[in-house]
Amino acid sequence: MSTEHADPGHGHSPAAWTAVTIMLVAFAIGTLAFFLDLQWLVWASAGLLVVGALTGWALARAGYGVDGAKTAPKAH
Repeated sequence: MSTEHADPGHGHSPAAWTAVTIMLVAFAIGTLAFFLDLQWLVWASAGLLVVGALTGWALARAGYGVDGAKTAPKAH
């Protein structure tokens, strides 16, 4: 077994943080809307959840992902 460990980054990037924040807000709104029986808002928050995932993917492709061209490397 190798003692060398390559850290994959575990999503510590602007793309990951942005995507997770958007999706967390969408989930919170959807939960509240479900509780208040606002069906249109539940579906709107589901759409926002998809937007969050697409935003993370787009930002990673634009260079803001782990080891992206537009991110500064962090010393551990």
